[in-house]
Amino acid sequence: MGSSRLPGKVAMDLLGRPVLAHVLGRAGAIPGADAVCCAIPEGPADDALAALAGQLGARVVRGSETDVLARYLAAARACDATAVVRVTSDCPVLDPQVGGRVLAQLTEAGAAYASNVDPRSWPKGLDTEAFTREALERTAAEATEAYDREHVTPYMRRAPGFMRANTALPEDRCADWRWTLDYPEDLTFLRELLGRAGPEPQRAGFEELKRIVEADPAIARINAHLT
Repeated sequence: MGSSRLPGKVAMDLLGRPVLAHVLGRAGAIPGADAVCCAIPEGPADDALAALAGQLGARVVRGSETDVLARYLAAARACDATAVVRVTSDCPVLDPQVGGRVLAQLTEAGAAYASNVDPRSWPKGLDTEAFTREALERTAAEATEAYDREHVTPYMRRAPGFMRANTALPEDRCADWRWTLDYPEDLTFLRELLGRAGPEPQRAGFEELKRIVEADPAIARINAHLT
């Protein structure tokens, strides 16, 4: 709730539902995922968010606001997870099928870490990472830089000894598209995008949303200037 650029963004309305409801619903539809856990900072500022996540059916784990790596480890232990799929709560159009591909690649490649962001080829907002519990435990034990603790996975992406895999999209022109929520213009874009989706916009995946943007490129210009 304490986002510096758009406070309270994950509780904002998106087509009649909180942004977090879109995220958790899509996360729960990722093939191969057994449970959804919402790892929320401790403290009264996020109590309402924790209550909302619980009402939406997610398991809630609370932890450090700044040491997100430790918070993730606590969530993984609470769920007794053998692998973790990481998505962030400001990505309300994440595609469960893309997440399933990343998770499957983690297993098929025998990797410790898999993602669709290294290098980036998908729109920002479909970011998905998957890693083994062993990789998470090792990272939490070894990573000491504040940046690594805040962003969870950078240490896995660069340290030796982690086998890594990437799920790439051949159409790399999509890498510049912005489908995430950091600024008011992003919310305007997402409302416009999902407002043009079919009768069940909460289920609209990458291919459907891509067709909408390609049919009217002006939609993408709503927030294309942001970084």
